[in-house]
Amino acid sequence: MKNLFYISLLSAILFVPACTDNFDELNTNPKSLTVDKLDQGTFGLAAAPAFYFPVHVGVNDRGSFQLAHSLFADIYANYMATTAPNFDSDKFTLVGRWLNGVYVDFYADAAPQIKYVVDFSADNGFAVENAIFKVWKVFAYHRTTDYWGPIPYSQFGNGEKVVPFDSQEDIYRDFFKTLDEAIAVLKSNAGKTSFLGGNDVVFGGNIDKWTKFANSLKLRLAMRVRYVDAGLAKTNAESAVASGIIELNTDNGFVKTSNNWRNSYTTITQWSEYRMSGDMESILKGYLDPRMAMYFAPAKQPDPSDDPPGISFPYEGMRNGQSKEAKQGSGFNEKASDQSAPYTLAESAGPPWPLIKASEVYFLRAEGALIGWNMGGSSAKEFYDQGIQSSMEEYGFDGTDLAGNDYVSSTNVPGNMDASTPPVSTVPIAYDGGGSTERQLEQIITQKWIALYPNSWECWSERRRTGYPTLYPRLFTDDPAIPVTSIPRRVPYTSTEYDNNADGLATGLAKLGGPDNGVTKLWWDKK
Repeated sequence: MKNLFYISLLSAILFVPACTDNFDELNTNPKSLTVDKLDQGTFGLAAAPAFYFPVHVGVNDRGSFQLAHSLFADIYANYMATTAPNFDSDKFTLVGRWLNGVYVDFYADAAPQIKYVVDFSADNGFAVENAIFKVWKVFAYHRTTDYWGPIPYSQFGNGEKVVPFDSQEDIYRDFFKTLDEAIAVLKSNAGKTSFLGGNDVVFGGNIDKWTKFANSLKLRLAMRVRYVDAGLAKTNAESAVASGIIELNTDNGFVKTSNNWRNSYTTITQWSEYRMSGDMESILKGYLDPRMAMYFAPAKQPDPSDDPPGISFPYEGMRNGQSKEAKQGSGFNEKASDQSAPYTLAESAGPPWPLIKASEVYFLRAEGALIGWNMGGSSAKEFYDQGIQSSMEEYGFDGTDLAGNDYVSSTNVPGNMDASTPPVSTVPIAYDGGGSTERQLEQIITQKWIALYPNSWECWSERRRTGYPTLYPRLFTDDPAIPVTSIPRRVPYTSTEYDNNADGLATGLAKLGGPDNGVTKLWWDKK
């Protein structure tokens, strides 16, 4: 019983020192922290936290979720804008202590859990479970490297005082190798169920769904490297599609939530420190998009003067990059929309956390088809339309807009945000098969941006990779190197690494390709 209790604490408590600056704790091989009696029956105790921690769903400190999402990715995806006067990351101040919280949260909470379940499943011959956790490792680490670039990866948990960094190119190449290994194991066990059962809080142990997820993740990552290594991208994208990807909403990947592991938006929305962006208003209002009601709530003080003709549209946005003075006196919390009810119900589980969905996969295939890759279908338009339809169906809509007209064939374009702010872009919904490749790509990524909500980590990466969707510039920037018409390309390394792993960090700086700031582009950011 004592051993079992220790194992439970290992999963629930041991890896939650999110505010520590003790590098030895961050870099301890988690295998050395376990008892030797762990077996198949108790392994699930470590499995669920390994799924939860990387996406910041249910971490005890909801502040770490705010740092990772609300104060960086959410506002660089332009889903949200901050209303708190002293939150300057919306004006491109890359606040070091906030980023340190995000970084330490990953390497103290998530990375040890992942290494533990990958290593233990391998050591004990749990081949299927090992494959699942290899896929999950790739998912978790791709989000982190897409924030910073070179990071500790292959040697994390080496137990040494120095942990070298891997280049992002090496990390991505290992991602594809790891996914291929895992997919082979999963496919050889088609139709079976993992013993993880309910401790697999993504697919409940369903091997076939994990196979589709793994291939869909491979497709996402292949498209990510399109502009830096087209051959690598094409080969992996085509093999992923051929191997079987997510095509139905019933196969969508979510991390389930519960009252023990809540979607942390349900907490941070209570703090009233951000609201819907003006980009969301312009695009979804102009498109008469019914998904607006699933994403955001009516503003407390709506402005009906700019509503579409004959349509009540009480959803209001605010521009990113507001000055401190404007946020102090303009009442944005009342004038702009909060998130919708599922995200704002205090003390509730909240919506499951989205990982990869059918809609995203269709948009990835649309982009691949646009540039001549074999995506298993006839045309980019076919996949583009299917991506929209999948997203609509996910939220229970029949494919018509707020005026009752067919959405995918609509010529609607974004609308005025308000009387003084013109539309954010001129891109229509109906696929422009006769337009330029860039015009069609803009359409694909714009609809992808809508469908991915609230997955801002992915949207910020897509904005950097493609330059789309076309969104409003900031009103103000506090960083002369990042103009209002741009966005940060990465975030700087943190005090934890500078103070406690300086020699290791030096290997990362040498592989970064530029200064340690928000302007230096990542390896794949080459368009």
